[in-house]
Amino acid sequence: MASEIASLKGDHWQESMKLAIRDPQELLKALGLKREDLSWSADGQLAFPLFAPLEFVSRMEIGNPRDPLFLQVWPASEESHVLSDYVSDPVGDLAVEKAPGLLHKYQGRVLMIASGACAIHCRYCFRRHYPYDSAPKSIQQWEASFETIEQDASIREVILSGGDPLTLVDVTLDRWLDRIESIPHVHRLRIHTRLPVVIPSRVTETFIDRLARSRLAVWVVLHINHANEIDEQVASAIERLQGAGATVLNQAVLLRGVNDNADALSQLFERLIDLQVGPYYLHQLDRVQGAAHWEVSEAYGRELIAEVRKRLPGYAVPLYVREISGEAHKTPL
Repeated sequence: MASEIASLKGDHWQESMKLAIRDPQELLKALGLKREDLSWSADGQLAFPLFAPLEFVSRMEIGNPRDPLFLQVWPASEESHVLSDYVSDPVGDLAVEKAPGLLHKYQGRVLMIASGACAIHCRYCFRRHYPYDSAPKSIQQWEASFETIEQDASIREVILSGGDPLTLVDVTLDRWLDRIESIPHVHRLRIHTRLPVVIPSRVTETFIDRLARSRLAVWVVLHINHANEIDEQVASAIERLQGAGATVLNQAVLLRGVNDNADALSQLFERLIDLQVGPYYLHQLDRVQGAAHWEVSEAYGRELIAEVRKRLPGYAVPLYVREISGEAHKTPL
């Protein structure tokens, strides 16, 4: 694995996507683990296939079946448990879809499902059942959504999400930004992405130059759940984003076995602020089908945040929130 990563040159992120591990047995072999020592769901693997880039896998601890990065991508047998209050659309995306792939949930901003692809399959993903096939596939197909934004002067912010919008190539992203910038009442662009974390080379010079030239205020919201996800390459990618004028934030999900203790959370938030990344939200788990085994109780989550607040400065402590379907804002916990 190390030799494969070392062989990648320059802006190699697309090659990294091709080389990502998709076979559970291949992942176990890379980490020196045995399937009989782990719970595993064949149904989960079929419904939501394992997908983990080598760069992310290289940060996992060899021989540790409880590694917090490994757990986030491993299709465990618990995913097959069916519970009535864990649903396919836990945050009510489909109810607020104003056009295919265009979600208008909150006042003053819209979210566009710019891509259905991701650079990693997080097992707790709240959009793992989203009907990505129904979203537009080309910039031309998105035109109706752009026109919808043009007709509503109250929309001042466009959020690119997915999937992961940075799975789009630079030339396509350039056209997206051109079109968004052409709408006079839009002032802010927000990009929700995990790619700078899992494949840091995605933060290319071309992409950075385009962000730096944008008339919009650019906010990049990363998704990092554990301090071990941040290595020197990730730190460098963050620095490049900041150098382009983007404000970089992070949102994490409170996950059982990954970061459900005060030490792990404190280490993550302190690492973020050392990189001048704002800890934005700590999310209570969205109750999506297949993710019940990840949930930490709200009561314990409050205890953890209270303990973290004792250890860190106020600006290092994110807002602990739950997203409730139909509500016009995140609900602080």
